[in-house]
Amino acid sequence: MPEARRTDAVLLLVALVWGSSYLSAKTATVALPVMAVLFARYAISAVACGALAVFRRRTHRWTRAEVRVGSLLGFTQAAVLVLETYGVAHTSAANAGLIISLTIVLTPLLDRTGGGRRLPGRFFLAAGLCVLAVGLLTSSAGLHAPRLGDVLVLAAAIVRAGHVALVGRLTAGLPMDPVHLTTVQTVVGSALFLVPALTHLPDLVHSSATTWTRLFYLALFCSVFAFLAQTWAVQNTSASRASLLLGTEPIWAVVIGIGLGGERLTAWATLGAVLMVAGTYWGQAIERAHRTTTARSGKANEARPTMTPTNA
Repeated sequence: MPEARRTDAVLLLVALVWGSSYLSAKTATVALPVMAVLFARYAISAVACGALAVFRRRTHRWTRAEVRVGSLLGFTQAAVLVLETYGVAHTSAANAGLIISLTIVLTPLLDRTGGGRRLPGRFFLAAGLCVLAVGLLTSSAGLHAPRLGDVLVLAAAIVRAGHVALVGRLTAGLPMDPVHLTTVQTVVGSALFLVPALTHLPDLVHSSATTWTRLFYLALFCSVFAFLAQTWAVQNTSASRASLLLGTEPIWAVVIGIGLGGERLTAWATLGAVLMVAGTYWGQAIERAHRTTTARSGKANEARPTMTPTNA
């Protein structure tokens, strides 16, 4: 089973890379303003994706639908990264990675491509467990108002869930090339962040080699590589196994934040981390089983099968 092990390794690598993105973004925002970081990340990604699209142009033709859908998704994706990057600049990388994983349980609540069957009550218990975990993470040093960073990352999780649901709705039944969609989204993001970043371009140009290394890592590994590798790996394994392995992202965020970033979790925050991971895995398992049951029921009734986009 060497192929299966290779696929699993790629998915775990994607989860690790995504988990490391929070510490990379946090350290990058120490050296540069958030808008400069976002513009650089998008611009580098756009150049890389554009070059790949040009290389494949003879075998993969562009469609108007890809440009239209990619442009709309570019706005929602940019909104996610604005909230996420500003958030991680004002909280710990570990907290950011854990709170953003709320997307896993929020997406099924926002998605409406699943045929209309209500989610089981157990799913809402799992979601409630995640909400409790957020409370523990944001009040880890005692009862106090949530930190700005935690609130922004929470908002990013909500918007990200909406983005994922929108991806499923806009691409359902349409032949969409992932490279084309990603290219359009990165070009849109580059255009959106260019003006806010203009005054910071001199600082960006004269940044240290360490800062540029972080920016290239965020763009080429956390964006371009992770997305394309995920697409390849999902085609070579089951959706359930892919979701399980990609779901380790918040675990890697905590490990890297503590191991490399020198961050610490209090006892309450540690409990919150455990509850968040448990709640997201539980909710993911319930939603996956519900989706499978709905699809089988739909086939039995000669109805259209249901699908919910897998959270990336």
